[in-house]
Amino acid sequence: MLTMKNINKVFKTDLVETHALRDFNLEVKEGEFVAVTGPSGSGKTTFLNIAGLLEGFTNGEYHLDDVNISNLSDNKAAAIRNEKIGFIFQGFNLIPDLNLAENVEVPLRYRGFNAKERQRRVKAALEQVGLGARMKHLPSQLSGGQQQRVAIARALAGEPRFLLADEPTGNLDSLMARQVMELLEEINKAGTTIIMVTHDPELARRAQRNIQIVDGQVCDFTLYQGGQSHLVDTAEKVAS
Repeated sequence: MLTMKNINKVFKTDLVETHALRDFNLEVKEGEFVAVTGPSGSGKTTFLNIAGLLEGFTNGEYHLDDVNISNLSDNKAAAIRNEKIGFIFQGFNLIPDLNLAENVEVPLRYRGFNAKERQRRVKAALEQVGLGARMKHLPSQLSGGQQQRVAIARALAGEPRFLLADEPTGNLDSLMARQVMELLEEINKAGTTIIMVTHDPELARRAQRNIQIVDGQVCDFTLYQGGQSHLVDTAEKVAS
């Protein structure tokens, strides 16, 4: 579903070049739940932005659903992003003056869905995250965990095949974080591919696969099978 080969991302100024990603190689198959870990400044967010078509890369190959992203115009890349990819961020980014249904509906308006289709998607998404009975509530009337559920519903309303989550539990206490993680696991079991950046090792272990990024490169893969972790050599895994 997602394949990156020898991706490099270089940020240049008049005085210095910063290599955010170096010969970055990764494959994520359809239906996987992958956690991405690594120290601050390792390239995790850059990887996620490139995967989500929010920024370009210096060189290399990136294929998403067999489409070569590097050859696409900005408009075509935006169309694929809107159709196939949903985003969840650490900040909930809800509009305080809009109720839950209206918050979830906002991106659907930009995609041009008619009112009936928007209503169907909003209702289904809020019910999926357990907030179908609170559609008329304002964000201020919810807990932090519930607000993150609304943010997840907003991403799900677009019916993406691919969900990118950047520290989705970073602003939550441990109990709410576990509840959000359980929801993401349910979404994944329903067929949505998920890539999640996290600093929380406990949450990372709940994903099917853990990818560690260090200095802009994939350092190792940890596969979680039957409750046991298995380290896999990076070169061996990419080659397979």
